[in-house]
Amino acid sequence: MQATVAGQTRISSRKPTGFVSAAMLICMLVVWKQPAHALESGKPAPEFTLPATHNNPGGGASSNIQLSDYKGKIVYLDFWASWCRPCKQSFPWMNALQSKYGAQGFQVVAVNVDAEKDDALQFLKATPGNFTVAYDPKGKVAQQYEVKGMPTSILIGRDGKVLSQHAGFFEASKQKIEQAIAASVAEKQ
Repeated sequence: MQATVAGQTRISSRKPTGFVSAAMLICMLVVWKQPAHALESGKPAPEFTLPATHNNPGGGASSNIQLSDYKGKIVYLDFWASWCRPCKQSFPWMNALQSKYGAQGFQVVAVNVDAEKDDALQFLKATPGNFTVAYDPKGKVAQQYEVKGMPTSILIGRDGKVLSQHAGFFEASKQKIEQAIAASVAEKQ
């Protein structure tokens, strides 16, 4: 199942069982008690290592990426899933951002959270990403970043610290996010 609320798709199982339904209810109760953006601006972004599935900097399909690979760059870390309708709308926009700001030290890193890698690959066939795509099938990195819905993005500064976090994908917020990216790449290194 998936639920879309005002441009944000909530993470949920496609076919909940009794156990999964109970676990989802517990998770939802915990999530409702959490602040909307649990990562604090100015704090270091959690480090991670994930297998890259697409456009990875190491070149090979089986290479791993780490957040530290991008130290000195502005990183737009985007968590997405193949079943997320707003994610499908965000990919062309992220392609445009990568093209526009990449030469200035900007990098989109999209982290897929599908349990089945084939779902992610099918999505990428239909909606290509011209940026690094990593695969987090167990959602461990998504948990580190306290992701509560799809898509969720975190803007990370050249120093590896969180600049901002955004949940969902809305036409109205694209300009504000791009302004933050433009200001970040314009700052002296």
